[in-house]
Amino acid sequence: MDCRSDPVDNVRVAIAAGLTGLTFTEHFDTHPDDWAACVYDDEAYGETIDRLRRDFGDQIFIGKGIEVCYQPERMDFILDFLDRHTFDMVMLSVHYFGQDPVHARDPWDGLTVADGTRRYLETVLEAARMCADLRQKGGRVFDVLGHLDLVKRYTQRFFGAYDVSPHMDLIDEILATCIEADLTPEINTSSLRQGLSEPMPNAAVAQRYAQLGGKAMTIGSDAHRPEDIGAGLGDAVDILRQAGIDRLAVFTRRQRDLVPFD
Repeated sequence: MDCRSDPVDNVRVAIAAGLTGLTFTEHFDTHPDDWAACVYDDEAYGETIDRLRRDFGDQIFIGKGIEVCYQPERMDFILDFLDRHTFDMVMLSVHYFGQDPVHARDPWDGLTVADGTRRYLETVLEAARMCADLRQKGGRVFDVLGHLDLVKRYTQRFFGAYDVSPHMDLIDEILATCIEADLTPEINTSSLRQGLSEPMPNAAVAQRYAQLGGKAMTIGSDAHRPEDIGAGLGDAVDILRQAGIDRLAVFTRRQRDLVPFD
């Protein structure tokens, strides 16, 4: 609902940029305040992906992904939906802290940057633990954890400041739980074009993930316009290399391949 570009334009830009793959991640937002505006239509979406693959499949891999907003009260509905549909990659993203949308200004009243950041990361840890529980019960349900410190985009917007370093204890727990849950963290580069000097997460978090035993991450430019396709990917690769991670996690039909950067 927040992207108005024609998917074919995104594919053409990705090819021109030299990318070998592009995965769309259509939003699936089930919170009662979001559901009425959620325009997800799996049949139309699948037909679009099939058409793009017919037209461009000899030039680039085109993946059908979905970005699920973490909503614990709606999880039975979400899990049933995922079970009945097919994807290349399922991403879980946290857009709320507790019951409040992190992107709205009103819930921040009375909160400091530090308080709101911690509240958000506690929700991310809750989401990661849910993924670990699901894996123990029957296998991996979610493949990727999107922009694990998204909160800093909004503390920068609302307060002109961001800093997750005081919360590395929580981030360590999130990363360790991701490894337990077989959940691959994403490096999301959209913050680099939205007033921040670092992606989500930053180099220190990527290094810590590697130290905890993480082998690969995935990279997303989170582009809502064709001109942003692939933006910042080189920076993300540099961060991963410096962290000692030399492979990219790529998902096809829910199977993860670890592709060397070289």
